[in-house]
Amino acid sequence: MMAETIKAGVAALQTLESWGVTHIYGIPGGTFNNMMYALHEEKSRIKYIHVRHEEVGALAAVADGKLTGHIGVAFGSAGPGATHLFQGAYDAKMDKVPTLFLVGQVEQRFMNADFFQELDEDPMFQDAAVYARTVTTAQSLPHVIDEAIRRAYAAHGAAIVVIPNDLAAELIPANGYYSAAATHATPILAAGTDEQVDQALRLIRTASRPVMYVGQGVRGAADTVMTLAKKLQMPVITTALGKPIIPYAFEALLGSAARVASKPANEALRVADLIMFVGSNYPFAEVMFSPKAKFIQIEADPKTLGKRHHTDVAILADAPATLKKMIARSDEAPSSGWYQANVDNVKNWHQYNDDMMQRTTGDMRFEPVFGQINRIATDDAIFAIDVGDVTQNAMRLLKVNGRQAWTTSGLFATMGAGLPAALAGQLSFPQRQVFNLAGDGAAAMVMQDLDTEVRYHLPIINVVFSNNALGYIEDEQEDDGHEWFGVDMPAIDFATVAKGMGMTGLTVTKVSELAAAFDEAEANRIAGKPTLIDAKITNERPIPVEHLQLDPDRFDAATIAAFKKRYYADNLVPFSSFLAAHYVSVG
Repeated sequence: MMAETIKAGVAALQTLESWGVTHIYGIPGGTFNNMMYALHEEKSRIKYIHVRHEEVGALAAVADGKLTGHIGVAFGSAGPGATHLFQGAYDAKMDKVPTLFLVGQVEQRFMNADFFQELDEDPMFQDAAVYARTVTTAQSLPHVIDEAIRRAYAAHGAAIVVIPNDLAAELIPANGYYSAAATHATPILAAGTDEQVDQALRLIRTASRPVMYVGQGVRGAADTVMTLAKKLQMPVITTALGKPIIPYAFEALLGSAARVASKPANEALRVADLIMFVGSNYPFAEVMFSPKAKFIQIEADPKTLGKRHHTDVAILADAPATLKKMIARSDEAPSSGWYQANVDNVKNWHQYNDDMMQRTTGDMRFEPVFGQINRIATDDAIFAIDVGDVTQNAMRLLKVNGRQAWTTSGLFATMGAGLPAALAGQLSFPQRQVFNLAGDGAAAMVMQDLDTEVRYHLPIINVVFSNNALGYIEDEQEDDGHEWFGVDMPAIDFATVAKGMGMTGLTVTKVSELAAAFDEAEANRIAGKPTLIDAKITNERPIPVEHLQLDPDRFDAATIAAFKKRYYADNLVPFSSFLAAHYVSVG
């Protein structure tokens, strides 16, 4: 009796399926054809998403991981197909997202022979990947796939598997491989010790101006963060990637700091005398945080503990569990002028942004567009945010509720990441509303994959903020005191591009046209169809919260008046005024 066999490529895909992979992105090529035939055999169990560029597939795979916590997968054929995956691999590395990339290779008989599209590929990925291997036998193919996934999860990064084309077609014993998916486990750290928690609480009690700075390590623990913030009278700052965790409406949520940031966060950090840094590896801490501030860090990664600031209390522990213990072991702090001054500052900042989003006079700026996004956004909407001005504007203006999702390219900051992330969001959560928000520079990089939205009936709402410029870079050049150079963009008719791809394309040039456009986009979404709204906005700079000129103790009247005029900020109040009103001294 002959032993049952299975094609190695099919076994590899069934290994992916055992790990919960439901779709895979890529573009076929001659060096990947036998894996394509395997995908055809498995098409009822794993969906092939034929993107228009491997970079889009790679970034979408990373976004799958960011949005779901489960590994995303993309592939490319040998040579250019492989190198197009780099953008995703480095995005995964920088944002620490488990992702798997499969790379085609010529048949083994042509390897090391200077053959067409033949080169040694796994060394190319050694810097980007936590694991990179070339498969050497057909029987080992599913094993290497399994190993790659385990390594990606364990090291929080990209894993690369190079597959010689002939091996995927070979038959191997059907019982000759297994998956570790069923036994996969993630280490769960305990809370910090009683002694560590008490030490942290003593520091907080003696501080006059404490803040809590939280990152993705508090995901799912918004209620805990807010309860502790109110109990200890500590305003909360988040990283940009942590934006959706804490509801926008929380009274003491200051936003994020630096440039992709909010006014209250920057102002509070400037005078904070204690920072509790929780579940974050925020790189700008080294320039944004005062070296004199007392510093408490709660972190699950030993590599990150003590990395960004001299640390007075370092707690290697699960962040949410530690915060819960802090709640249990602390007394209610007395009402604090510091806390209330920050609450007042947040109210004033929100009012400024609301006024700008409701603005109907003059040429159309970006804020009213965000006003419409907030209006139609569902309670569980997914926001795929591209890189540029749109990142900081979304950070400030999207009124997330704690149940919505947000993703962007964080540390690597890849322009063009918005559309791929929207693909990932809609494929992973087909019933949820998904927005792709991008500037015209970023949109132009990936607009060919609007076709992918149409092809797979993904009812994404695409919003392009067209100002005919790379605005974020313009502003940097202005701050450098340099004349703008190399930052202009041609006026692309994105609506016509969208129509050419087979979707509804709408051009909006006036605030009065916005509501109808967004209503149509939402109606299309409900009907299962994608839409692109090309919002032709002014090229006015968003208010630079990293360079505020509002405080009369720091700037003369003429400077303040010019700043307020340029940024429509007549009603924006410097933080120093709220501190003075609540008798908070900053010595």
